[in-house]
Amino acid sequence: MPAPLAIVGGWLATELLDVTSDVSALDGAGFWVVVATFEGDVTCARFGSVRPAPAPAPAPAEWRPVAGWRSSLSAARFGEGVDDIREAIAAGDVYQVNLTRRLSAPLTAADLLPLFARLRAPHAAYVSLPARGIEIASASPERFLRRDGDVVESRPIKGTAASAGGFLPKDRAENVMIVDLVRNDLGRVCQWGSVSVPALCAVEAHPGLHHLVSTVRGRLRPDVGWGELLAATFPPGSVSGAPKLAALDVIGKLEPVPRGPYCGAVGWVDADRRRADLAVAIRTFWREAGELHFGTGGGITWDSTAAGEWAETELKAARLLELAAT
Repeated sequence: MPAPLAIVGGWLATELLDVTSDVSALDGAGFWVVVATFEGDVTCARFGSVRPAPAPAPAPAEWRPVAGWRSSLSAARFGEGVDDIREAIAAGDVYQVNLTRRLSAPLTAADLLPLFARLRAPHAAYVSLPARGIEIASASPERFLRRDGDVVESRPIKGTAASAGGFLPKDRAENVMIVDLVRNDLGRVCQWGSVSVPALCAVEAHPGLHHLVSTVRGRLRPDVGWGELLAATFPPGSVSGAPKLAALDVIGKLEPVPRGPYCGAVGWVDADRRRADLAVAIRTFWREAGELHFGTGGGITWDSTAAGEWAETELKAARLLELAAT
């Protein structure tokens, strides 16, 4: 069995010391790598050796191309889901729901390190915990939670277009709704009046597409630990919807398989320095039961169309699936 390791935030973590699902451990000591599934299963792994990761990431030379992807939702079923969400919006049950699908294909590669070495993203991460059945290679562009002492920041992404001038009115509406949700989430654990929005709907360029990205920031109350912070903010609002609980109920009815690591969180916590950076686990590959999985989706609003939303899932997946296929 290969040795556990993680590459997160530009750090290479080795020499695994212990693993726990108790998030209160993050309030203690040490350098922790965190993986949380969308359904809320959290794995916290403490490593004894942490040093700058080499560039490019260490990887075997060979990658066995992946082909034969199948989708958990067909275009027709995905379109029916879009229509169902629009009906729920018309009924006043929700304002927005993130609808996703899982792509799966047979995997014969020994590990995902060669694939990870090709990924370039602000929050790229690789985590391998063989004894726990966890192997993830993420090219996430989205920050879920950054913490520096008692200052916490989230940078939700809503709105995707092929060019900087290609955004639709619905893209900005998606973003503003989720910013309100994130402000509310952070407001539950931050000091009164400290939550602000330094940037709203900023345009960011990423390989093959552009995003609208906002920044929400606050100062945590002294009594707030990691348990309270994650309970208030997880799962990330940008990949659930608004209101969050109602959106999660709709997701549970429309998506035929659990999301697993996709749309969860991956990143690091330095408990000694009270610093952390967790990404939303989008643009993420993971291994499970001899297969490679990848998720793609988007936020559905009243202005959404089935064809447009399906095309957005294709756009988000195209570049990364191409990397896996070569």
